[in-house]
Amino acid sequence: MNYLSRARELLNDIAGAGQLRTLPEQDERLAVDFSTNDYLALSREPQVVAALQRANRVGSGGARLLGGRHREHWLLEEDLAAYLRRERALLFSSGYLAAIGAITALAPLVHAAYSDARNHASLIDGLKATKLDRYVYEHMRLPPKNDRKSPALIVTESLFSMDGDRADLSAMLADLRDDDILLVDEAHAIGVTGPDGTGLAFDLQDERIVIIGTLSKALGAQGGFVAGPASIIELLVNTARTFIFDTALPPAIALAARIALYLARSADDRRARIRAITEKLTHALREASFNVPHVEGPIVPLIVGSATDAVSLSERLRSESINAPAIRPPTVAEGTSRLRLSVRSDHTDDQIQRFIEAVACTAIS
Repeated sequence: MNYLSRARELLNDIAGAGQLRTLPEQDERLAVDFSTNDYLALSREPQVVAALQRANRVGSGGARLLGGRHREHWLLEEDLAAYLRRERALLFSSGYLAAIGAITALAPLVHAAYSDARNHASLIDGLKATKLDRYVYEHMRLPPKNDRKSPALIVTESLFSMDGDRADLSAMLADLRDDDILLVDEAHAIGVTGPDGTGLAFDLQDERIVIIGTLSKALGAQGGFVAGPASIIELLVNTARTFIFDTALPPAIALAARIALYLARSADDRRARIRAITEKLTHALREASFNVPHVEGPIVPLIVGSATDAVSLSERLRSESINAPAIRPPTVAEGTSRLRLSVRSDHTDDQIQRFIEAVACTAIS
């Protein structure tokens, strides 16, 4: 048996478990789309798009430490640091690489790591790349400090990407030792929550906090960043392999993200719209007897249960020109497959009502 036969066997096993994935084609004819994380609808904002249209080059030319040095990068880093009230920020070409770079650079400063059971794969992969003793704690139940090794790296999302619930960052900070580090992934919070969309860690001004963020969700662009004490950013510049050896973001993308950041500051109307849609959706789905947990952001999980049922529901909705992706293991735990609805500020009342009526019909049938 050659390697292609073994690959086909593995794919058959994945399919048999109801977890086979294929790349969906973009279908502009879909009337309602809950698949994207463009929460503030800034990816199509004319001012943001215009920044790309004015570009006089495509690629950045190389890694930041070599030929990829561009004014747009450090201007965006300065604006991000000021926006989040952190000493400095550092850009990465994706949020995934920012997470891995931050974790692997911070690992030598601690003896152990504690990770929430529902953290994103980028955080899990970053921790696996270290030699630390790693402990996964039950969702949002960090062990008390007397039961933890020290110094420790505590890793959590602030707004969880699959459940839409929030970590109690204030309580976690209060339970840190002086030499612990709290690494907070604000990917789904920045732009959407907090004063002027500054996220859930904004009011926690403590040098033990390091923030990971992304430019590709509420800011509608591409890339990621780490923000925190200046000495930590210098450490990343010197030791984070996903920064040192990676080609920098195209400067035009950095400029577009900077304009989006400016717009996000004053997007209270869009944030209010997201809250209103979320409340309407969750209320209607519960009225239709769907399992929808309490959420505090733009992510609404409709828990179905089995992977097969989640895929079937998603496909039935797609036949109604509604894109509501099915999320299955290993992304979520067995028995909690779901539709993950990403609420955007540009969703219309008609679109939301169309979804509510369509999903209610599937429940009846």
